[in-house]
Amino acid sequence: MKVAFITLGCRVNAYESEAMAEKFLKSGFEIVNHDEKADVYVINTCTVTNMGDRKSRQMISKARKLNKDAVIAVVGCYAQVEPQKVSQIKGVDVVLGTKNKGDVLDYVNEFIDRKKQIVNVEDVFRDKKFEDLNIDEYQDKTRAFLKIQDGCNRFCSYCLIPYARGGVCSKEPSKVISEMKRLAAHGFKEIILSGIHIASYGVDLKENWSLMNIIEKAEEIDGIERIRIGSIEPCFFEDAVIEKIKNMKKLCHHFHLSLQSGCTE
Repeated sequence: MKVAFITLGCRVNAYESEAMAEKFLKSGFEIVNHDEKADVYVINTCTVTNMGDRKSRQMISKARKLNKDAVIAVVGCYAQVEPQKVSQIKGVDVVLGTKNKGDVLDYVNEFIDRKKQIVNVEDVFRDKKFEDLNIDEYQDKTRAFLKIQDGCNRFCSYCLIPYARGGVCSKEPSKVISEMKRLAAHGFKEIILSGIHIASYGVDLKENWSLMNIIEKAEEIDGIERIRIGSIEPCFFEDAVIEKIKNMKKLCHHFHLSLQSGCTE
């Protein structure tokens, strides 16, 4: 069987789509391009803007036109925030939120067996446990995304992300370090640390860990030559942090800053 992935939004979504794709591969599926005919389409949605919602709906429609008999699974932020709306879109078979993407293959197989729509969207505020979605084989053989954090505690008035992703959840430091070493052993030269509000890494952990600690550990790993941060909030760059990173050899001198408004008022 063939499966296609359509990924909208941020680099965290890209990482999660890669992890989901690997589960399908290991189960015997063939991964094809999202504009090809497939037996299963997994649409990993975004809801940061109205355009994100609209694009998500458009991709659902496109998938159904490519194969009217395909199983269409809609997952991610838009499905989390608007599960009822998504489930009412013609042709949607499986609806999952942001907390159970790792089980998408099981739900697809359940739909194939039962031929009955499945909607399983959990309360993101009830369970703050980090969902491990490890990847053994990346499609890109030179660099790898590594999701180390999820969620946000800020609740900015204009932003849906806390409602789509829940509060801050950090991947255990030992698991982050272990995964970085494993990536290096597999030949990856570059890692991209990713998260929803990555500057808040560690605030939910009992141990005293921060994003800076993770970067320092990455610097020590043989085989890793370049370290990037997917997207980072300006608040991360305190004087002490700047003093540390300016002497680092592997951290790339480029940062994607999340700036919502440049107005001083």
